[in-house]
Amino acid sequence: MSFRDGYRRFVKYVFQGVPIINIEAKIYQIESGKTLEGRKIIITGGSRGLGFSIAKKCISEGATVLITGRNGKTLQEAAEKLGENCKFIEYDIRDVSNNQRFLAEAVNLLGGTKIDSLVSNAGVSFHEGNYSKVTVADWDAQMDTNLKGAYFLIQAFVEQLHQHEDTSGNILIVSSERGLYCDDIPYGLTKAALNSFTRGLARRLISKGIRVNAIAPGVTASEMTGYDPKGNLYRRSACGKRVFMPEEVAEVTAFLLSDASNCISGEIIACDQGNYLRCDW
Repeated sequence: MSFRDGYRRFVKYVFQGVPIINIEAKIYQIESGKTLEGRKIIITGGSRGLGFSIAKKCISEGATVLITGRNGKTLQEAAEKLGENCKFIEYDIRDVSNNQRFLAEAVNLLGGTKIDSLVSNAGVSFHEGNYSKVTVADWDAQMDTNLKGAYFLIQAFVEQLHQHEDTSGNILIVSSERGLYCDDIPYGLTKAALNSFTRGLARRLISKGIRVNAIAPGVTASEMTGYDPKGNLYRRSACGKRVFMPEEVAEVTAFLLSDASNCISGEIIACDQGNYLRCDW
């Protein structure tokens, strides 16, 4: 620091005093069964696979959840399995013009008060293999669901939070390890865009008390991937030599939704044992 700068600071402090910025923080510790007590959480694509496991974990930690999907019968069956703390609405997140109406219905089903968290999980993948096999229809379906649908539902959810005096909330985006490295097919491109959106939105909203994070699972046993959760989980091409159970990914999700992770926002947590860290080994 130059003499001139030091002198200016001295004069400023003499006449204005030393500025005091007071920031407080609460330290939370995980207590199993209570980490999400009293929370109200929307989970898109929550009737099966990872979404169902996330819903089940959230309920076990004390939350009331609302699951969405396009198949009413599947949603009803899932809700019956999950119990009285699960509600459902048949809703296609591609129908972005009706997001506000959907959220109003969700608020009503969850007790008429603020919804605390949104888990943006719904997504599709057509496994084209490479760009030369991608059709316009495949492109549109994946972009509209994975990216456009998620983007505008999150936008509407944030607007809903802003209607309350307490604007705090939590958004969790389910991305993929494919979004962490280069790709040439729509699924990977949508996930890379969601990763960027996670960071940009987190930076913009944290001053309002809204945290935004993402998880990036590796290949997880589900109908979409073709791996049976009760079958052989071996996967030769993975560095850990296995696919992952939706329940173990749901554990990470519950942590990020809880107050125990209050110091975390704008992060994409890879849930693939470091498989995305590709090396020529």
